[in-house]
Amino acid sequence: MENNSTQPFVVVGIDGSDASKQALRWARSFAAMLRADVKAVAVWHLPYGYGAIALPQDWNPKYDTEELLFDAVTEVVGGTLPHDLHLVIREGNPAKELLDAAKGAELIVVGSRGHGGFAGMLLGSVSSHVAEHADCPVLVVHGDRPPPAAS
Repeated sequence: MENNSTQPFVVVGIDGSDASKQALRWARSFAAMLRADVKAVAVWHLPYGYGAIALPQDWNPKYDTEELLFDAVTEVVGGTLPHDLHLVIREGNPAKELLDAAKGAELIVVGSRGHGGFAGMLLGSVSSHVAEHADCPVLVVHGDRPPPAAS
């Protein structure tokens, strides 16, 4: 569910990778400091030239992305989602969709690299593109250092 309030917000890209889960931890820490909400954004897209390969008829990429996002977020925050954390599913180019979701954001947080290839929604190239084209600050999280404690 996308947050459409005027509350300040931080956007974080989630693709289920450990790097994106770490990005969520950092996004939540900064959001607490900024007294902002968090939009956790997962993006799905069909691979280029998908018409040339056989996809399972019962495959539902939107559902799979919703499940991936929910699983990643609950792994980080626990079973109950906080009221200031909003889950957003989008279809399209991951970098473009993250930038669109971040219009008016205080900050965008992404992992340095996510899953690659067909399964991936946040690639190293996505974080580079977001950092280059964002209208707000971008934090690219590397490694597993914990975020600073919010005061």
